[in-house]
Amino acid sequence: MSTNISILAEIPEELHETLKSYLESHPDWDQDRVFAAALSLFLLQNGGSDRLSASRSYRSTAKVYLNALFQHSV
Repeated sequence: MSTNISILAEIPEELHETLKSYLESHPDWDQDRVFAAALSLFLLQNGGSDRLSASRSYRSTAKVYLNALFQHSV
């Protein structure tokens, strides 16, 4: 079962302007998709543990990342 959680975060103005520019030139992406891809990639790169639960978490995070990258607009 997939659960969505809202996140309110302050980001530097330069990052906001870059994100806004990216979204304007890539209409098939939205802010939620960008954040899901970015956060899941960060967690994949920095998760680092060999426990079984970490392995399951890694697979789930990889699934979120790949879904964010390859989802198509409806």
